[in-house]
Amino acid sequence: MAGLGAPLRQSPAASGSLASRLLLVLTVLPLSLAAFAFVLQWRGGLNDPAAQWPADTQKFPGMENSPLGSSLTTSSATASHSLAGGSSDCVEILGHSSSPSFPYYRGWKFDFESDPKPKICIISSTSAGLEQILPWLFYHKVVGVTTFYLFVEGKAAKPNVTAVLESIPGVKVIYRTKELEEKQARSRIWNETWLAGFFYKPCNYELFVKQSLNMEMAIVMARDAGMDWIIHLDTDELIHPAGAQEYSLRRLLSDVPSNVDMVIFPNYESSIERDDIKDPFSEVSMFKKNYDHLLKETYFGMYKEATRGNPNYFLTYGNGKSAARVQDHLRPNGAHRWHNYMKTPNEIKLEEAAVLHYTYTKFSDLTSRRDRCGCKPTKEDVKRCFMLDFDRSAFIIASTATEEEMLRWFREHVVWTDKELNLKLLRKGILTRIYAPMSIVQGLRESGVFSSAISSAQTHSREKLLSSTEALTNKNITAVLANSKSSGSQSKISDNSIIRTGGREIQTSGRKILEVVDNSLRAIPPLSPPGLDVWSSTQ
Repeated sequence: MAGLGAPLRQSPAASGSLASRLLLVLTVLPLSLAAFAFVLQWRGGLNDPAAQWPADTQKFPGMENSPLGSSLTTSSATASHSLAGGSSDCVEILGHSSSPSFPYYRGWKFDFESDPKPKICIISSTSAGLEQILPWLFYHKVVGVTTFYLFVEGKAAKPNVTAVLESIPGVKVIYRTKELEEKQARSRIWNETWLAGFFYKPCNYELFVKQSLNMEMAIVMARDAGMDWIIHLDTDELIHPAGAQEYSLRRLLSDVPSNVDMVIFPNYESSIERDDIKDPFSEVSMFKKNYDHLLKETYFGMYKEATRGNPNYFLTYGNGKSAARVQDHLRPNGAHRWHNYMKTPNEIKLEEAAVLHYTYTKFSDLTSRRDRCGCKPTKEDVKRCFMLDFDRSAFIIASTATEEEMLRWFREHVVWTDKELNLKLLRKGILTRIYAPMSIVQGLRESGVFSSAISSAQTHSREKLLSSTEALTNKNITAVLANSKSSGSQSKISDNSIIRTGGREIQTSGRKILEVVDNSLRAIPPLSPPGLDVWSSTQ
């Protein structure tokens, strides 16, 4: 009985046997699983993920240096360089790869749905080159834009540029011809007062009027094409559809209540961190938030640090852009807003979505703006040409300073080189990082979307030339000329537009709402964000 309270003890032999069994199980089980997996794969029981990728000419980003991709890369790069007129800048920016599709969207043309809803179009007046237009255009195709009305002049109107643009589905190119100017001279806008304050002034004022006239024409085209929404954007602006369940402008606008006529996208301004930016859309990720998306205390409390000695909180405009439902009696209200002849539109601002404005992102922007305007570099004369203070200062510097002085000024006023200040403003929410557009544009480039568009246009041009030669050799010159006259490079269907597309000229007549906006009857110009005087007057 004395031994009943003592604990039971295992013998050393039993303990050793348990350990050896456990070791055997831990050894045999992984080996059995490995053997089972090997047998399944040998018999075809497991799917190889690589086998699911189409066995055609597509490649993943980064394969351009592999033996598999070398031949395609060489041919596509050659085609890109040839059509782009040998421009090293264009090839360097657009021709990094030859893979013909974006990994998440099959086919570079993005022509997937026969009847997408809602149908969204963008109208733009541009003189930029392919290196800027193509990333801008295909980015907006990715987020859901179906149609583009591009009013081109300058560099954008050159044959090697328009040949590429006209080959892209959904792109309508409108040339600034003499007939177009005559049509716009007969616009009802000239007899109305809402835009009259901008008439007969040079540079930015002239551009503002031209943009408004182009917007008026684009409304007619959009109605004829059955568009649901129309947006005016410059080619240095990207829509940022934040707040939707997916990164999609189409999804964002489909959730807008049906009684809303217009949606304002407050703008965020690019804040570059280097002075050697070449491709802003894929190199810039830091932006300054709009006043509308900040607490007043934060905005005004950090105002002086955010401006860094510049005239205003933003370098250029601060009143964003807007999307309008395509409906009866719609008209532009300047380049930033829309209006309606028969009613006061119901207009809202969204809480998260924005338009990203890549302004003065390249050092060359100083001289390019200067070269487009013939005003004298004096404080008095620049007021006739530019609406915003920073544009005036930049024009004077670009017109009077040396290259070295211009670069120093650019670094002091535009480039954000103070990392401590940047971090402070990022923590306060004044600055923000946005990577989605950068990722999309980089993915498009690496997948060869831009180079595919260029090479496709070259093929189209070659086929067109061959067909024209065959027609002439068959002595159909008379028929060709008659057909040209009958179809008409400027046939008249509507008194509003001339469109050139595909080598022919034709004519066509769940978000949280930030606030409901009152529309002004007068055209809304580019406006600076609120200054400290506004804060002082409310205290």
